[in-house]
Amino acid sequence: MPAESVDVVVIGMGPGGEDLATRVARAGLNVVGVEGRLVGGECPYYACVPTKIMVRSAGLLAEARRVDGMAGAAVVTADWGPVAKRIREEATDDWDDTVAVERFEKAGGTFVRGWGKITAPGEVTVTTDQGDRVFRAGRGIVLNPGTAPAVPPLDGLAGTPHWTNREAVTVTEAPESLIVLGGGPVGVEFAQILARFGTRVSVVGRLLPRDEPEAGELLAKVFEREGIDVRSGVRGSAVRHDGREFTLELDNGESLRAERLLVATGRRTDLAALGIGAVGLDESAKSIPVDNRMRATDGVWVIGDIAGEGAFTHVSMYQARIAAQDILGHGTEVAQYRAVPRVTFTDPEVGAVGMTEAQARDAGLHIRTGCTEVPASTRGWIHKAGNDGFIKLVEDADRGVLVGATSAGPQGGEVLSALAVAVHAEVPTATLRQMILAYPTFHRAIESALDALGSS
Repeated sequence: MPAESVDVVVIGMGPGGEDLATRVARAGLNVVGVEGRLVGGECPYYACVPTKIMVRSAGLLAEARRVDGMAGAAVVTADWGPVAKRIREEATDDWDDTVAVERFEKAGGTFVRGWGKITAPGEVTVTTDQGDRVFRAGRGIVLNPGTAPAVPPLDGLAGTPHWTNREAVTVTEAPESLIVLGGGPVGVEFAQILARFGTRVSVVGRLLPRDEPEAGELLAKVFEREGIDVRSGVRGSAVRHDGREFTLELDNGESLRAERLLVATGRRTDLAALGIGAVGLDESAKSIPVDNRMRATDGVWVIGDIAGEGAFTHVSMYQARIAAQDILGHGTEVAQYRAVPRVTFTDPEVGAVGMTEAQARDAGLHIRTGCTEVPASTRGWIHKAGNDGFIKLVEDADRGVLVGATSAGPQGGEVLSALAVAVHAEVPTATLRQMILAYPTFHRAIESALDALGSS
């Protein structure tokens, strides 16, 4: 079939892909955006936006329950209906991306609904409902396919009506009981959200295993107080579903039963389906190596989850800007990842940037750490109910700069911003100690963490 000549083909219109495609289209290039699911990707439809609506609603319930002993008395009745309605009507347009498609086309791009694959250098074949279309990309190809929920090969799991984050976001009522398999950010957020709406929840897996151990220990303490059953030292070994409820067998011989099972055990991608072997890239790899301008090979740029620098919307958008500038030929910015921030939107909120203590030690750095508890700060004491948290700093002692930090507590992700600037700009800790931090704020506890750093 005859190939259509264009400047750029973007395979995968997640947040980064959409942003990059829009940038280069507005610059005057002939751009084709290819997406088989929803333009905007996982974030606006199944992850960041709808789940934070859930977090906000669950947080309101928690705050209302803290009125007793602080400001009088309150009776709280949870109702999932308004949450489901807002997600469906306000956030996702009932999982319809028409607005996003029209926005891209208005910017000058051409949208093709289908699945793109590199079939030769500079060539992309898109499988659509109307048949294949072939595009020749004169300027380049951009890969941004994102990832999908990973489902482990547990005995009996396949074929059951288990949830991933995608199904969990669409529910219209909170279940009576839930098992969450996996203690990462997705698992712990859903666990706490639904528990606050009255669901009996069990979590199987270590909480926040990629963060500082203090973060997981803090969440475990809070979850216990909120009635969430945490099984951090065991794994699931088999699943059964009898048509009414799930049974999860654990590797210690115990079992858990619940109405629903949420599988939150990570993400996966299929690089072979992208046809990257046609341009000499390894289809069996877990990610695609790129240079600091997001180039994987001649004429191919890679952004987002598969670039291997963190499956975060903000990383994808950051990479999109750099790659777009490079494609347009006027880029000077290069990618730097020493200060990648991440936030888990539990209560307490857990924000982190850069290296953990263990990662810094593994990198051979001579480090010092400093930690302070949020309740020990003036603002934490004032806050009282729901004031759990800490700030931990990791310093490269030889250079006198922070290489990592964790801010857990009320507004932990917002407090993180000051620490992220410090790590990114490599601000000397001596300079940080000379700052004036507003009183009484949560971020003023950074001063106490710096004091602790000096004595470690």
